[in-house]
Amino acid sequence: MGDPESVAVLKRDALGRVERVEREGERRVRRVACGGRLPLSALVARLLLARERRALQALAGLDGVPELERDPRWGGGRGVLVRSYTEGRPLHEAERLPADFFEHLAALVQRLHARGVCHNDLHKEQNVLVRPDGRPALIDFQLASLHRRRGRAFASRAHDDLRHVDKHARRYLRPGRGPSDAAAPSGPRPPRSLTARLWRRLVKPLYNLVTRRLLGTRDGEARRPSSGPWPSWGEPLGTPPGRDD
Repeated sequence: MGDPESVAVLKRDALGRVERVEREGERRVRRVACGGRLPLSALVARLLLARERRALQALAGLDGVPELERDPRWGGGRGVLVRSYTEGRPLHEAERLPADFFEHLAALVQRLHARGVCHNDLHKEQNVLVRPDGRPALIDFQLASLHRRRGRAFASRAHDDLRHVDKHARRYLRPGRGPSDAAAPSGPRPPRSLTARLWRRLVKPLYNLVTRRLLGTRDGEARRPSSGPWPSWGEPLGTPPGRDD
């Protein structure tokens, strides 16, 4: 028999579940792709899992990104992905942030781009973690795209990744919320790319119809309320690392 393990379900939706697995004092995160009531949902779940696997393989060794687990003791096989557990709190639950947190977040996203990976889901605050030392980390690469060529598709998606970082920074660094000596990004907000505009107008309404009306679920876009409480601010982390290790 294998070592006993403790499993806690972190998220469950129409495409499967995400579990935190503990064994002998160690933790991993296991994503299990399985279909729901909708036709082809099992196929879609496996495609998204494969998408996340490719992205994490391309990002192997990058600080702030989960590592794929290859030890078979933690499970695996078709329809299962196991990755390292990232200690931290999602951005919308963080109680304290370094004054230059969003500079480091933008630098981390640029390091993804340097490896040809776009996250494509950074509008969700829960996909941005604040680690115990204040550094940012990213999770949930189901929608991430890997680009061998840096053409228009890559440029568009990279633009939207950084646009979402800018959106979060503007919201958190607004006067009365951010550090007294830090200014929110100035100037007009970066425009949505054509891909983002098409998603917002054509795809998102259909997505909401399927998930919220037909399945009776929500996509879990947790967000810090405008009324707060907003985090307190600590000393800056210092100069962000370069674009890649």
